[in-house]
Amino acid sequence: MKELTLKYGCNPHQKPARIYAESGELPIEILNGQPGYINFLDALNAWQLVKELKESLGFPAATSFKHVSPAGAAVGLPLSETDLIACAVDDLAGINDSPVACAYARARGTDRMSSFGDFIALSDVCDETTARIIKREVSDGIIAPGYTQEALALLKTKRNGSYAVIQIDPNYAPEGAETKQVFGVTFEQPRNTAKIDSAILQNPVTAIKDVSEAAKRDMILSLITLKYTQSNSVCFVANGQTIGVGAGQQSRIHCTRLAGEKADIWWMRRSPQVLALPFLPEIKRPNRDNLIDQYIGNYGGPACGEAGWEAYFSEKPVPMTQEQRAKHMAALSGVSLGSDAFFPFDDNIERAHKSGVKYIAEPGGSVRDADVIACCDRYGIAMFFTGMRLFHH
Repeated sequence: MKELTLKYGCNPHQKPARIYAESGELPIEILNGQPGYINFLDALNAWQLVKELKESLGFPAATSFKHVSPAGAAVGLPLSETDLIACAVDDLAGINDSPVACAYARARGTDRMSSFGDFIALSDVCDETTARIIKREVSDGIIAPGYTQEALALLKTKRNGSYAVIQIDPNYAPEGAETKQVFGVTFEQPRNTAKIDSAILQNPVTAIKDVSEAAKRDMILSLITLKYTQSNSVCFVANGQTIGVGAGQQSRIHCTRLAGEKADIWWMRRSPQVLALPFLPEIKRPNRDNLIDQYIGNYGGPACGEAGWEAYFSEKPVPMTQEQRAKHMAALSGVSLGSDAFFPFDDNIERAHKSGVKYIAEPGGSVRDADVIACCDRYGIAMFFTGMRLFHH
């Protein structure tokens, strides 16, 4: 297949629209549904992310994409009992028997509000366990190198049979140059083929220079995620998964604040009070996610025990006290952070410290690098200068 006609472009009034291969054939096969323009933008960026994670870290990987940036990404490490509940898969058997399923549960569990209506990418063949997770989530489609017969049958029943299922040739390698048009002007540059692995973490610049292999893994995961995140961007990672992605902000501190707020929400979802929220069994998953967000943010409403709580809970929710919040947040530690460009001020480090960051990977090169390094040393944070900027537009 050299060309595929699309229903429309980014918006319904932008038609006709298509994707096509200038030479050779498209490296994809549509197994179900009719993916759209934005679906393909998500799918092809997401596929590159998980392919690189697998190549660099050696684990099956998954990502949950929304509007051409990852809401979450993860490798296939086992889930604890708390993880299973927080990722909303504790009622499914055999999750930890499937590394691909673990990877997607973690990726979706990074930011379940943002992942609503996601496009999924898997580095490995989609198995039945992973398909069972996907089938009950609100999602637009998936791209993977293959599907088991059972998984494909499940996915084809999703969205009344219209769920987009794309199979990609895992051996496909595009040409070295890439082009895009803006306002009739064509841009050309070499593709970003920079390799991100442990070799990029050879320049520690803080007093703490030796870190664990797990910390290195998480910093690499953050940097590969940033390579496919709309810039400016900052990414928080813990235990093999993103926990907060701050994308597309004009100011780096706003990236760090956004990613840190998401990381804090991720952590608060694991608090005893949230895990014990007495939802009525018929409450659907998206409603639960919205109510949990309402509860964590203390925004008022039914989740905070105000009018209408009876429609969602078997008993009146009790809001968390400030002491409970502070105690739980104080336990968050060992977090890794990646930045797609240097930190121009130490305010980024101050904010990162509040969300348990202990390891940072960033390019370096600011005129205020010394201030940033000194701030890291005050908090016992290890920082590595990678020398590699990772802007993506």
